[in-house]
Amino acid sequence: MTFADNLQQLPAITHLAALHLLDATGTVVATIENKPGKSGALAVYAALAAKHGAINVAAAQEGLEMFAEHTDSARAHPGSHPNIDRLLEVIASGTGYAVVLVPA
Repeated sequence: MTFADNLQQLPAITHLAALHLLDATGTVVATIENKPGKSGALAVYAALAAKHGAINVAAAQEGLEMFAEHTDSARAHPGSHPNIDRLLEVIASGTGYAVVLVPA
């Protein structure tokens, strides 16, 4: 399935303004906002956090599948898809992120 197909299977995110990713110390290290160009990544990360309780290695592996064709692009062009790069980093390092949802 394509990324667009996968997005249609995910829960709505209209109730979210953003999502914060926190490192092991509780520091916000990244924010994904609900805005054009980022809402798809927000939907993926929110669904992964709901299922896995955090962005851990298992969540990251599933996330790469959800991002579908964009994952191949991210691997070929590091830096072009920072939210996918982050999942690749989680898998490589074994270090994940806690997630805080920001209501709209």
